[in-house]
Amino acid sequence: MDVDFDGLIPVRRYLCGSCKRTVSLLPELALPYLRFSISVISLFLVARLLEGRTLLAAAAVASQPTMPYQRGQFWIRRLQRQAAALGAALVALTTPITAPNFVIKALRMLQSVGWIAAHRFLFSRLRLHLLGWPAFLAPHGRPATLRPAFPPP
Repeated sequence: MDVDFDGLIPVRRYLCGSCKRTVSLLPELALPYLRFSISVISLFLVARLLEGRTLLAAAAVASQPTMPYQRGQFWIRRLQRQAAALGAALVALTTPITAPNFVIKALRMLQSVGWIAAHRFLFSRLRLHLLGWPAFLAPHGRPATLRPAFPPP
């Protein structure tokens, strides 16, 4: 598990020639725009929301005993906002689970699928952007292709 890792991870970034946006190829354990790994966040969310631990106790379970209160609240609010859509998307990987609310349902589905496997599935479509847009997503109707690494002979 990566809860003890405290270092830098180099991330490759590419520029899309069509939409001029950058695309980052993140490692499987990383979530976009977050500084903590999936395993740290999942340990915290499960301890807090499924096991009913306090914020301080949930932070300790995630090996983050000095974690600010605001970070835990941010992770909880983010999951709450995305729980319904997350549960709907994960139906493709597992059977729906009966739960008292969408947050508990999403957490249990994530646990049954595996957090890394679910992340890989949910973000797989973002990687298509790097390889070129599907025809129905091409910006402004322009086909998007990658330029060759070397000019043609």
